[in-house]
Amino acid sequence: MSVRTRFAPSPTGFLHIGGLRTALFCWLYARRHGGQFVLRIEDTDLERSTEAAIQQILDGMQWAGLDHDEGPFYQTQRFDRYKEVIGQLLASGHAYRCYSTKEELAQLRADQMARGEKPRYDGRWRDRTDAAPDVPPVIRFKNPLHGQVVVHDVVHGSVVFQNSELDDLIIARSDGTPTYNFCVVVDDMDMRITHVIRGDDHLNNTPRQMNMLIALGYPPPVYAHLPMILGPDGTKLSKRHGAVSVLQYQDEGFLAEAVLNYLVRLGWSHGDEEYFSIEDMVRLFDIADVNKSASVFDVNKLTWLNQQHMMRSPAASLVPVLRWNLSRAGLSTEDDARLERIVLAQRERSKTMREMADNSAFFFRPPSAYDEKAVRKHVTPEALALLAEACLKLEALADWSAPAIHELINGVALGRGVALGKLAQPIRLAVCGGTISPPIDATLEILGREESLSRLRQAQGLWGAV
Repeated sequence: MSVRTRFAPSPTGFLHIGGLRTALFCWLYARRHGGQFVLRIEDTDLERSTEAAIQQILDGMQWAGLDHDEGPFYQTQRFDRYKEVIGQLLASGHAYRCYSTKEELAQLRADQMARGEKPRYDGRWRDRTDAAPDVPPVIRFKNPLHGQVVVHDVVHGSVVFQNSELDDLIIARSDGTPTYNFCVVVDDMDMRITHVIRGDDHLNNTPRQMNMLIALGYPPPVYAHLPMILGPDGTKLSKRHGAVSVLQYQDEGFLAEAVLNYLVRLGWSHGDEEYFSIEDMVRLFDIADVNKSASVFDVNKLTWLNQQHMMRSPAASLVPVLRWNLSRAGLSTEDDARLERIVLAQRERSKTMREMADNSAFFFRPPSAYDEKAVRKHVTPEALALLAEACLKLEALADWSAPAIHELINGVALGRGVALGKLAQPIRLAVCGGTISPPIDATLEILGREESLSRLRQAQGLWGAV
């Protein structure tokens, strides 16, 4: 039987790191086994679900490259199917109408708590065939009263639940709308899901869902409940730790491949390796190797991995990402070859693509001002003389390449008996506005002859050329 996994987020908020890791594990398992990955939007919470959240989920999945084979399916478009299955359960005696009022249930709860009992529905309408006038009923699943449910969880091992501890779950509200736990069961059945991989906060829902599947004559899927992701202080991951929209990581210049690499290591390992390409993950990942202990999110580790991916990725593959980050700063170019040269020149000194874009802005617009402290330090009469000589020779340079530029600048410095930096820094200030850039020969090559000479002349004019 072909492996079929599903990622089923609720669009009541943004797709965050925890959700993306769940999606990744589902996607990897399906890809590893040549199966199908299904995307399902569980939008039955009509009050809290939003179109913006749905779009953010879709955009986040697209950015991460976690392509789905089927879907997205929307639960709100399947209400007729849920109603049909509820009818089947009523007809087979596996569900019943409960006419208990809110007031009665509140009193039941209060009495149970007063006796020190666990609050739970007592099944008072379970075997009745009459009805209460003027009370719109809910529909409850008739959970078995005896025996146990054993969840053979791939991550946690066998987890046993006593049926006597499970009350009769509401599967349709009094207005007829189906409830989450019931919709999940019908969806997993109809979509032929073989492996349910989700957060371990859903583990307690599993026995009821299994009982409903069995009542419908469908074998339960394999379950794997993933451990939580904690913040560095050991508490539940929050916005201050990094539980933000996954698209914020795109905004901050992280590579999708690096984020996925980091997430796969939160709970899964393969020896001592840290760096994994997407192809590595698909080839090596197994849900059975996931650790059941909670993992700690560390943005510093993510940043380190991001730089590793920037360094190891083909430069051409980073060009679209650099272009996107530059566009957010109002800078644009269609010159792929130039952007590739910038990637090669800048990636050793950048931890994120956003940082690379910020540090490369001078390639696309001349400096509007110069670092005053650096000017006082580096623009001396001696430096201006060096700069003037270098400019004359650069204007006559036939081969505008980094090696030729380096030879020329180094020759001018040697001819005056000074260190290369005495000339390189004034040139860097003139073309960049500051003293931080790739090697000056590479910088001038990327800028091009006309732009480099234009900026050098402008700086000379301002500083008083000799």
